[in-house]
Amino acid sequence: MKNQKLIEALNNCVAHCNHCADACLDEDMVKMMVDCIRTDRDCAEICSATVKLLAMDSAFAKAMVEICHKVCVKCADECKGHDHQHCKDCAEACRKCADACEAYLA
Repeated sequence: MKNQKLIEALNNCVAHCNHCADACLDEDMVKMMVDCIRTDRDCAEICSATVKLLAMDSAFAKAMVEICHKVCVKCADECKGHDHQHCKDCAEACRKCADACEAYLA
């Protein structure tokens, strides 16, 4: 499939963001995790939509990848600010996804 590497990175990011958002809800200081949860949810939705547009070879795919890159960088920055393992794992997945977006856009 065309753009398979990017699609795999996007799907991995979706999975990690959804897991991180859910795991954040179980943290004792959940109020401190609100920005992380919201950013995770935004990132998962945007990455998911980007996968669909890439799979359809949409004329809007490139524009979505540009937005996706920005959101992945923001999510990685947010998650790396927390000590929880799920946040660290999510930050790594988002960083890899941002890198894959950059490669696509190059």
